[in-house]
Formats: sequence, structure tokens, C-alpha cells
Amino acid sequence: MNATDPKVDRFIERSTRWKAEMRALRDVLLDCDLAETLKWGKPCYTAHGGNIVILQPFKAHLSLMFFKGALLDDPEGILRSQGEHSQASRRVELTAARQVRERSPILRSYIREAIAIEEAGLEVPKKRVADYEVPAELEKRLLEDEAYRKAFQALTPGRKKSYLLHFSAARRPSTRERRIEKCRARILQGRGFHER
Repeated sequence: MNATDPKVDRFIERSTRWKAEMRALRDVLLDCDLAETLKWGKPCYTAHGGNIVILQPFKAHLSLMFFKGALLDDPEGILRSQGEHSQASRRVELTAARQVRERSPILRSYIREAIAIEEAGLEVPKKRVADYEVPAELEKRLLEDEAYRKAFQALTPGRKKSYLLHFSAARRPSTRERRIEKCRARILQGRGFHER
């Protein structure tokens, strides 16, 4: 079993929910020879230089999120997508320490497979920004406004994707046009849709 990280000890002690579940899950993870650390303010477990899983306490459940979960076999059908636009990560939702103990053999097999995936250097094939639909309203606006076009083209792929998803989510052309105009200043500043 690997050593514990004092920062994770403090995280668990300060948590108002899921303490017993996090402790039980932590034992399983450390028993699988994962290194423990705190990343993004959450207990994260790594191997072979890569992130394997992270614990994410939510109101309704404790999530064990696999960074490359899309590559895992899921014979038990317990993996859930993080959201409709999530490409790589998958999570297991847990609601009781008893559930962690009962599922520990299954969880260990998923964790070992995730470690093997990281060791092999496998990557989840990701949809490129060029594969996302560019709304006609944005194409028109970028043709009319050179500064906007240059700023949009200079954005990182992730920032472009966030805007394309935001603009495309609007059903009406007038709503897309408003969103495109409203985001102009942030795009000119090089900021992503979710950045403040």
C-alpha cells in the first residue's frame, strides 16, 4: 500500500459529506499502488506519470472519475459519462461505504485496467475543433469583422470548442447572433467562454 498524502487527510477530515465512503475508496486506491495527491482541490491518484482517477464529492453521490474511462471495458455497466460533451472521462457513482466495500473487487479491476492503459501510453481519440459545426451566423460575423476573426482564430482549441458549443446550442438564429455579439469582447481578450 502506498503512503497517504497529508493534504488528502485534511481534505477528507474537512469534508461534510462522504467521509466514510472516501476513506473506503482511498484504501482501495492505495492498495492498487497509486500515488496520492491533491489536484484541482480534490484527491487525485496517479501512476506512470499520468492521472488515473480523482474523487469528486457531489451532493447526491461520491464520484470516482477515471480520466481515460472511455477506454475502459465496462462489463458491469457502472461507468457514466461526465456529460454530453465529455470525450475521455467516465465515473462510477457511489452513495455508501458498504457499496464501496461490496464493489471493491470490481473497482480494483477497473483501476488496474486504467493503470495498464496509462502504462501503455494509450490516448482517447478526441474530436478536433475542426470537426465541430461552425454556425452560419458566426461564419458571417467573422467575415465581416477582421479583428473578431483574428482573435477567434488565435484562441486555443479548447476555448474555440467552448464558444462553438455555446453558439450552436441556441436553436434560433437571433439567439445565436446575440450570443456571438455578447462574447465578442471576451474573445478579443483571448478568454474562453467559461473564464471570468
